[in-house]
Amino acid sequence: MNLKQLEYFVHVAELGSFSKAAVMLDIAQPALSRHVRGLEAELRQQLFVRNGRGVALTEAGKRLFDHSVGIIQLVAQAREDLGASRDAPVGRVTIGLPPSIGRQLTLPLIDRFRRELPAARLAIVEGLSTHIVEWVTTGRVDVGLVYNPDAQAGIEITPLLQEALSLVSPAPKGKRGRAAPPLPIKELSNYPLIVPERVHAMRRLLETQAALAGVKLDIAWEVSSVPSIIDLVCAGYGHAVLTASGVAASARAAELMVRKLVDPAPVSVLCLAVSAHRRPTPLAEHTMRLLAELIRELPT
Repeated sequence: MNLKQLEYFVHVAELGSFSKAAVMLDIAQPALSRHVRGLEAELRQQLFVRNGRGVALTEAGKRLFDHSVGIIQLVAQAREDLGASRDAPVGRVTIGLPPSIGRQLTLPLIDRFRRELPAARLAIVEGLSTHIVEWVTTGRVDVGLVYNPDAQAGIEITPLLQEALSLVSPAPKGKRGRAAPPLPIKELSNYPLIVPERVHAMRRLLETQAALAGVKLDIAWEVSSVPSIIDLVCAGYGHAVLTASGVAASARAAELMVRKLVDPAPVSVLCLAVSAHRRPTPLAEHTMRLLAELIRELPT
């Protein structure tokens, strides 16, 4: 197995076509196919299956794809790190953001990055916190923002922001924008909830806190998109449990009533995550400082 094989494999996987990948790589399609077949022979695994539109990854191919992206990025980082001054924030950095925070951070992050790091390149990928932790561990992502991560030997965690969870409901007519009284968590069972799936960090936190308080949740709908959850709340399909910043990021915040949960008050913690086994580059360190500053500026 060599780096060229992995690069060719990743291009075919991303484009879903040998012919398209051959054009992009400027290589003859038979030669590209030989490289991939050689990789399959060495691993004794089928990596692609053909379909009506081209090719798709097998389960083994999906696992190799995740490893390959991380390996290729690590090699690129090594080249950039050795080719630049030790203290110069240059090269490429990849950041993983949960969708809820990505809507708030992407624009100001790119604005600041362009001003402060004109010689560097930035890539942003979105995913659930559990996926971002995995990407940080494998090297696919250099820096991640994650909610309520479990302790793991492979990552270093720095808490950046603590936010109370609140019940989010449609605001009654004539009461939009008014402060609402807090809600004891024991009363949460009276509200049909629209919540993300169980892989979502917010769902796991909510269920843990409810169980500790002896509360049985009424799950009406499972929807993993925060904007969609807010749309459903506004349409009267139920209530949600979100953070204040999650609500503030929505264009429909004025249509919602937010009641802080108390007795006890569950708290969601947003953390910075990096690999425990790789020294961050000067660019990654600068990016982490930039993220921390932007998080402090979020509405709470």
